[in-house]
Amino acid sequence: MSDLSKTGLTRPGLTRRSVLVGAAGALAMPAIWSPARAQGKRIVVRDDGGIYTKAYGAVFYRPFTEATGIEVVGVQANAEPTAQIKSMVDSGAYTWDMAKISWPAIAILTSGGKIYLEKHGLEADPTIAKIPQQYMNPYGVGTNVYSTVLAYRTDAFKGKKAPQSWADLYDAKACPGRRSLRKHPFDTIEEALMADGVPTASVYPCDVDRAFAKLDKVKPDVDVWWTSGAQVEQFLTSGEVDMVATWVSRAQSAQAAGAPVEIVWNQGVWGGDNWSILAGTPNADACREFIKFASDPKRQAALTEYFPAGMTQPEAFNYVKPEIAKNCPSYPDNIKSGLKIDAKFWLDNQQAVIERYNGWILK
Repeated sequence: MSDLSKTGLTRPGLTRRSVLVGAAGALAMPAIWSPARAQGKRIVVRDDGGIYTKAYGAVFYRPFTEATGIEVVGVQANAEPTAQIKSMVDSGAYTWDMAKISWPAIAILTSGGKIYLEKHGLEADPTIAKIPQQYMNPYGVGTNVYSTVLAYRTDAFKGKKAPQSWADLYDAKACPGRRSLRKHPFDTIEEALMADGVPTASVYPCDVDRAFAKLDKVKPDVDVWWTSGAQVEQFLTSGEVDMVATWVSRAQSAQAAGAPVEIVWNQGVWGGDNWSILAGTPNADACREFIKFASDPKRQAALTEYFPAGMTQPEAFNYVKPEIAKNCPSYPDNIKSGLKIDAKFWLDNQQAVIERYNGWILK
């Protein structure tokens, strides 16, 4: 994701400069864990790379090192790194100590005969306890909310009705225009069901046959089946398509690049990223201290200097401008109108549905 506008933290009566100076001082305060000052110790954290590594370095990693003496190294890994985590734990060779991963990844890593993640045990910590339960897991502390949304080019709909729901994206007659869907069933199955009139509360367990029946109707009108976020960002920017189901970060990057793109938060399919500790890592306690440090509401709010973060601390919104808050996936109105991903459904059904979807695409 591109570096979105530097927005700043705000409080009534304070200037941008005074807020940033004050926030920097507050975020640099020593962590509670003082015995270590653990000089020479370090933890390695898998993150998403790009703007995330840049933002996390400035807001989480370097301030934590300054406060505790524990170095934090951010390492990018593509997609969900479940195979890498299993390999590290099985071999006892820890390239990483912890990882930022999704609920489906946690389900995969904790549902078999062997558990590959540590229980964090931080539920009673005063800072962690402020995070709503919908973002929490015994094996992961919620740190970010992500969302798949409908995005469209405003210049393609001048003088006519713009798409406002999945029903519009999935109906070329009612809403003409060049459209794009993901070449993968994750989120797409849920979109198809909502487009067919299924209320968000009734989407799970997914009626896969009904979803494919809806997909059959729109398939001839799909101009592009996308496979990567970079691809979506490129053709939203270039105008290759008029509307697309996309990860919101890619639509926001296109907006930041100057593209006339509008985001529809209604019926967004949202999930959570979590700080999770690899089972057996010798640095588990240091990881727990980092998680507490990174879960501070003001620290989460500071991420909006870099991108509209999906903050999991409700209090964090007190430190973010309202116009920026509305673009965050975890903004209350966006969550309320959206659909929370059911990781258990996909854990149980992904193999069969992926095989069916791949075969359907080729027909």
